Amino acid sequence: GQTQKMNLFQSITSALDNALAKDPTAVIFGEDVAFGGVFRCTVGLRDKYGKDRVFNTPLCEQGIVGFGIGAAVAGATAIAEIQFADYIFPAFDQIVNEAAKYRYRSGDLFNCGNLTIRAPWGCVGHGALYHSQSPEAFFAHCPGIKIVIPRSPLQAKGLLLSCIEDKNPCIFFEPKILYRAAVEQVPVEPYNIPLSQAEVLQTGSDVTLVAWGTQVHVIKEVAAMAQEKLGVSCEVIDLRTILPWDTETVCK
Repeated sequence: GQTQKMNLFQSITSALDNALAKDPTAVIFGEDVAFGGVFRCTVGLRDKYGKDRVFNTPLCEQGIVGFGIGAAVAGATAIAEIQFADYIFPAFDQIVNEAAKYRYRSGDLFNCGNLTIRAPWGCVGHGALYHSQSPEAFFAHCPGIKIVIPRSPLQAKGLLLSCIEDKNPCIFFEPKILYRAAVEQVPVEPYNIPLSQAEVLQTGSDVTLVAWGTQVHVIKEVAAMAQEKLGVSCEVIDLRTILPWDTETVCK
């Protein structure tokens, strides 16, 4: 279908636009999302879909996720934004003790599988301690949630739409250093990239290198250096989904 040149934040906007258009129950909420957000990922969506579907919340991450759980349990497709991944920790209890366990706790009578939590992730070189963290490891030991981190605009849109449609609560971390740095031709229409499916970006015979998000680009450079300087053939794998991760592809 039709493609358009997009950077990573524009591909996120496109995915959110597709989700709101397709699903009348879908709502987006968080700090400052109504005017487009700090990184402009929700720009224009309130004007297009109205203030009942794209709206600001108080500065309270625990409340944002708690509200998202309630909205999802009540039948809405809830898309919550935590303004920076570093500030997801006040919501840790809501994510790990409530969202992840809701289906199990209720004996599958209720669930909040329609909840997706988005957050800008990782360092940019000048963010200092509260705007540079990569907190996925804290959540990677918690059954009941999925964690996804894309490496590029094309990946971001397809993976985010898969998270939004997945029937489990998902955390979608967006590498903020790539928001404007990475540009690709991205389909305008919605499409999906399967979750929990790693991608082999480069085959090799000596050593396997596994990465996700921004580090995929670093590790591709490392693989090229290893080949050139040491004659070492590296297989490069983008994990994409951190939980549940694709053990089969990596082990193979």
